[in-house]
Amino acid sequence: MKIRTMKPPPNTDISHTASFRDPSGFLFYRDGELFRQVNKIYKDDYDLFIDSSLYQTLIKKDLLIPHQEISISPFDASRAYKIIKPEPLLFISYPYEWCFSQLKEGALLTLAIQKKAFKCGMSLKDCSAYNVQFKGRKPIFIDTLSFEKYREGEPWIAYRQFCQHFLAPLALMAYKDVRLSQLLRIYIDGIPLDLAAKLLPARSRFNFSILSHIHFHAKSQQRYAGKGIKSPKRKVSRLAFRAIIDSLESAVRKLTWNPGGTEWADYYQDTNYSDESMKNKEDIVDFLLAELKPPMVWDLGANIGTFSRLASERDIPTIAFDIDPSAVEKNYIMMVDKEEDCILPLVMDLTNPSPALGWSNRERSSLIERGPVHTLLALALIHHLAISNNLPLDIIAKFFSKLSKYLLIEFIPKEDSQVQRLLSSREDIFPDYNRDSFEHLFAGYFKILKREKISSSERYIYLMKNNEIDKIK
Repeated sequence: MKIRTMKPPPNTDISHTASFRDPSGFLFYRDGELFRQVNKIYKDDYDLFIDSSLYQTLIKKDLLIPHQEISISPFDASRAYKIIKPEPLLFISYPYEWCFSQLKEGALLTLAIQKKAFKCGMSLKDCSAYNVQFKGRKPIFIDTLSFEKYREGEPWIAYRQFCQHFLAPLALMAYKDVRLSQLLRIYIDGIPLDLAAKLLPARSRFNFSILSHIHFHAKSQQRYAGKGIKSPKRKVSRLAFRAIIDSLESAVRKLTWNPGGTEWADYYQDTNYSDESMKNKEDIVDFLLAELKPPMVWDLGANIGTFSRLASERDIPTIAFDIDPSAVEKNYIMMVDKEEDCILPLVMDLTNPSPALGWSNRERSSLIERGPVHTLLALALIHHLAISNNLPLDIIAKFFSKLSKYLLIEFIPKEDSQVQRLLSSREDIFPDYNRDSFEHLFAGYFKILKREKISSSERYIYLMKNNEIDKIK
């Protein structure tokens, strides 16, 4: 499964908006293709990375995105040493969109790479969770310039960053509440350790690894912060260096979270579908996907991925979004168990989707900026948006039109028991929530190509085409 980043118009040279902090080099686009410039300042470390066999080791183990050295004119000739072309990826996800197990796997990948680097006389200078992406079911490292020569006696420069980006959020998710992963949306350089220490329950102090790497680490930072002095640099032997990595790995492996039953994780066990209706719905969606042959699908409100897999099993890269961390966790565990590589489950609240974040709001792309996708699935979703969240149908249609060229959407009428359940605890203030209004309002943004009634129900599935499809790249 390849992952795509946003591309500018052809015949342009433009630096990547998320690649400007590292003096070692940066990403840039040329004629719509992604390249990385390696700067002269990084020459010795880059040569060691390639010549030491570390690069080849990581590539063979599928731990690092491969690249090719390219002979083209550099983006910035005054600083350039080499230009490399990394293997392209089809979709970029972010740590605050991952479930518990995805973040845990990203942490273990980072530590595994550090161990291999250490054997080759190198070390990671950067342990940002944003250096990790998912290639199918497995995490993969994407920053070729994160390696530097190991210097005897020096402490691990990326230690604090690893704790902030991986250990602290995992501990908060495991000990306190899985939803605290959303703090990574606020703190894009990782959750501050003093904050993590305050939020963690007292019992976390009985875990020696959490006590030392978060609680004591946070106190050490506070001791020297704001005093105009740096924390003393102590010599760290090779043995002690390896012990720190082993301790962090042990800490991460021991952190667990059980995705217990929730309203949405157990949705398909509490549905009003008969077996006949469910089978007919699957057949309709599968038939329409076969007809469309989309190069990529986003499934909004995917739950545990039942309908996402109708696409992924056709080898269509499929992003399965859901608001419920338990449902996403179950979906991810299922894909790992089944060794699936064409589906990527992610946590996403569509009423508050991932925004553009970072410096000048350009370092992390919003959900809309990462689209549009060819085909969008919105099954058993619109009643939650319209009734649970008071979103007018035309506002929903407009949002969907920004995300996709084609739309496969299910309309569930008020008479349906699932909608009645939503209305049972509130006043019905939705006179326009009916099939005629739905078709009329969505027609402002989409052309209805097909309308299929699901057997033994009053539900309909629509295939729609974006009215502005010719203007969508």
